[in-house]
Amino acid sequence: MTVRSVVCGVGHYLPERVVPNAEFEAIVETSDEWIRSRTGIETRHFAAEGQTTSDLAIRAAQAALDAGGFTPADIDAVVVATSTPDLTFPSTATMVQAGLGMAQGFAFDLQAVCAGFVYALTTADALIVAGRARRVLVIGAETFSRLLDWNDRATCVLFGDGAGALVLEAQEGTGTTADRGILSADLHSDGRFRDILYADGGPSTGETGHVRMHGREVFRHAVEKLAQTAHTALEQAGLGPQDIDWIVPHQANLRIIAATAQRMQVPMERVILTVAEHGNTSAASIPLALSIGVARGQIRPGDLVVTEAIGGGLAWGSVVLRW
Repeated sequence: MTVRSVVCGVGHYLPERVVPNAEFEAIVETSDEWIRSRTGIETRHFAAEGQTTSDLAIRAAQAALDAGGFTPADIDAVVVATSTPDLTFPSTATMVQAGLGMAQGFAFDLQAVCAGFVYALTTADALIVAGRARRVLVIGAETFSRLLDWNDRATCVLFGDGAGALVLEAQEGTGTTADRGILSADLHSDGRFRDILYADGGPSTGETGHVRMHGREVFRHAVEKLAQTAHTALEQAGLGPQDIDWIVPHQANLRIIAATAQRMQVPMERVILTVAEHGNTSAASIPLALSIGVARGQIRPGDLVVTEAIGGGLAWGSVVLRW
């Protein structure tokens, strides 16, 4: 018997406040045209005062449970990918567990910045395949608006807040690429490049800090590494670009997404895009895009989906799954 981790419910949540590009014109030297032309971003959502990452995660998690017909009692583990936890500790995942009314199972956070959801999905799959859990709630949630330097026009216009979640369930497969569920994954990191994308704060500094980024270097690494990791994961599964129904990339920058798709020889018509409406929501961007893709009627059962992301660390990776 081959155990597969199958997506059985997906959901998302976005804060009510919508922030158009025009709002930044009063803060920094920029314009709607400048932001759109360089990033593809038109709007993003910001969390309300007092609204935490766990608040967003709980709403997305409940939506995923409802979509799959599950209750919190059906879940064995909660994995939250985030770089903006409510507190240094305890984990945001335990707060989600409590918020859902879960008294059983285990919960933990995973931090790989924008690549966090790919890492979390791979970790949850390993738990299921190893028999440690039957159903895992995997969440990406961020309040990145609280890490922004409002004097830095290169970064403050890029990010938004939000959360996405899905339920992975152990199901029996045939061991072929026709199986539903996660078919392969590929993860990498290289700490030598940490200075091109990082937050300049933390417990050692006594301050939360702000996002710092060298955009050109990030772009160069992103296109090369994202295409390569996707090809590697496809090869591991015995598949190729021609088999892809949808690429669901990390939604950081439209130019990065387009350049990566071109390298993968996949037309943009087969790429799920939400960056224009959400901006870069870090670890939340892939599950948000998955949920939106399902809601739009784009992603359907049986579709082959490739997710890929890169973030600070540098950390990057991809997952190939059949919906």
